[in-house]
Amino acid sequence: MALSALSRALRSVSLTGGGRKQVPSQGLFCSVGVAERSRASQVSLLPSVSIAVSQWRGFLTTASLEQNRKFWKIREKYTIRPIGVKKTGGRDWTGRIRTHGIGGGHKQRYRMVDFQRLRYESGKEEPFEERIMEVRYDPCRSADIALVAGGNRKRWIIATENMEAGDLIKTSGVIGRMAVAAKEGDAHPLGALPVGTLINNLELLPGKGASAIRAAGTSGVLLRKVSGTAIVQLPSKHQVQVSETCVATVGRVSNIDHNKRIIGKAGRNRWLGIRPSSGLWQRKGGWAGRKIKPLPPMKIYVNQPSASART
Repeated sequence: MALSALSRALRSVSLTGGGRKQVPSQGLFCSVGVAERSRASQVSLLPSVSIAVSQWRGFLTTASLEQNRKFWKIREKYTIRPIGVKKTGGRDWTGRIRTHGIGGGHKQRYRMVDFQRLRYESGKEEPFEERIMEVRYDPCRSADIALVAGGNRKRWIIATENMEAGDLIKTSGVIGRMAVAAKEGDAHPLGALPVGTLINNLELLPGKGASAIRAAGTSGVLLRKVSGTAIVQLPSKHQVQVSETCVATVGRVSNIDHNKRIIGKAGRNRWLGIRPSSGLWQRKGGWAGRKIKPLPPMKIYVNQPSASART
């Protein structure tokens, strides 16, 4: 048995030892004389076998698996072309489930959305206008996206509620003495907008890009301005305090009927990549039922002076 197993291993692994000749593989039913000669010749080849097997097993390490696991094609520069995406099924690079309820679904291609509206072209740091080329559905997010063109570039942005092809949108980083009369789709710093304006795609840190109020049909409200900062009410009724230089888009995010859609059947959830939940019965605990909870305190994203600096 040991001889036959070693013969099969030698047949599958090509041995290229230094100064040694390759030994022909032996069958399972070989003659006794040939078996004795092959056994004597294989004793000196055991180090080469271990080296070859160790090199073959190197492909099973997590480091090698991580190198071969690419979720999308690497892009060095920004592009408006769709990028192929590999589905993970809720698994991380080790193969373990990190997020339950994900798997399958229709193939999707990712479009690089530029969440930093105030992105000047090289050598031009002044307010600029862009024309909307098209508004389309994006499979990777709930809101629609718009392709805009201006100057020497094209880019994808999050579309607002009434945005249509052919419209002109303005982006500015100037804060004047008077509040601007911005229209829907324009992007301005919070310090330049009047109090009570509906906004979306809000920057929490200046220059970092929009990271709040990006889902379909959502909008925030600019409540007030306090000594170089602005207080915004999020769709969750929470309030945040950010710098007045943070840029936001005027209006409401597109696809306002997203929360009213009817799935209709279980198969549509599978199209969307949502797996069925477990049918195990669980007793309802304290998490179930309605509760009256006060809103959390306002979160501040502005660097406040220390106590020693105040005194």
